Amino acid sequence: MSTSGERSILHADLDAFFAAVEQLHDPSLRGKPVIVGGLGGRGVVAAASYEARQYGVHSAMPMARARRACPHGIFRPPRFEAYQEASGQVMEVFRSVTPLVEPLGFDEAFLDVSGVRRLHGPPERIGGMLRARVRQETGLVVSVGGASTKHVAKLASQEAKPDGLLVLASGEELAFLHALPVGRLWGVGPSMLHRLERFAVRTVGDLAALPEETLQRALGHAAGSHLHALAHNRDVRSVEPEHETKSIGHEETFATDRVELADLEVEVVRYSEMVASRLRRAGRRARTVVLKVRFGDFRTITRSRTLEHPSDHAATIAAAARASLRSVDVAPGVRLLGVSGRNLVEAGPEQGVLDLVGEGERAPERALDRTLDAVRDRFGTDALGPARLASGEGLRIRRRGSPWGPDHEG
Repeated sequence: MSTSGERSILHADLDAFFAAVEQLHDPSLRGKPVIVGGLGGRGVVAAASYEARQYGVHSAMPMARARRACPHGIFRPPRFEAYQEASGQVMEVFRSVTPLVEPLGFDEAFLDVSGVRRLHGPPERIGGMLRARVRQETGLVVSVGGASTKHVAKLASQEAKPDGLLVLASGEELAFLHALPVGRLWGVGPSMLHRLERFAVRTVGDLAALPEETLQRALGHAAGSHLHALAHNRDVRSVEPEHETKSIGHEETFATDRVELADLEVEVVRYSEMVASRLRRAGRRARTVVLKVRFGDFRTITRSRTLEHPSDHAATIAAAARASLRSVDVAPGVRLLGVSGRNLVEAGPEQGVLDLVGEGERAPERALDRTLDAVRDRFGTDALGPARLASGEGLRIRRRGSPWGPDHEG
């Protein structure tokens, strides 16, 4: 039970979210091993249902390995708009309990419930209420952890999975934390773990027993101080409800390396359509368009162009991205390609292009954008697309279910 003077932070994490949404939309998938991710030869697993995890399938696993581990699994490409819609419904539940909600991607969030305990009860009760409401109102399952710090709250939710609740009282947090493997600490990757093992550090408790100066000498001043603080549950980060989106983008990994500039330009225009649509949905426009290119040897470069006016129009974004692409030598072979809009601003009238009716010189284009968005909302995000993508001319309508091209990697 939390005392009135300390923070009460919950971390809510939706279980196997992408796979759970697929099972929710198609009840025939329930109880079956569902694996969501890029279906190409180089795709990776974005999410796996708990039925699939029994076969060793997990997120970030190469899809080829997942197919070998679970050949009878049901493999689906990601549908990000469906996940965004489901995520929005869950976040609405959270915000109906406390305004202090900090989303982390689609499937998790921190909630500061310190100020609503008098209304809703102790954090354990609030966590249970959130889990029940999410299940009742969305059909999804969420695991919840609670503590006085964000770091331990997140660790508690991981321990609670699947479909569980673990809220730690202040007197229980250090004992819980110190019993965990040191690799569970935020910032401890494989390289850091190897260095810590040389000091016979296996658990967070082992780490906490070392003087801060020792860690600073071994790991560097910043990393040593960071880990020493976390090992003693010193985490002053607050829940930031106004966390602003920094960029909106789309990228894909190809089944085989691409070496033809014309083929890559087709993909750039397709990605620009997706980015522009997502910008409009978010009520944002991009000042900068960034092209990301990863070659077959995993060397990655970016090229950015600043637009004359912030935009959410696909043709404008595509023109900038294609210009950047033409400055890149693609002969070594492109493994991954991406387009993103950055330096985002609120969507208002475009400066410098206004006319008497208020829509500007691009009014016909904006009307077309709105029409496309409306059609995609009704019939699916890939119901419409450019007929000649490389030139940006024309549209085509396609049957639902047949992909434009390579799948999302997720």
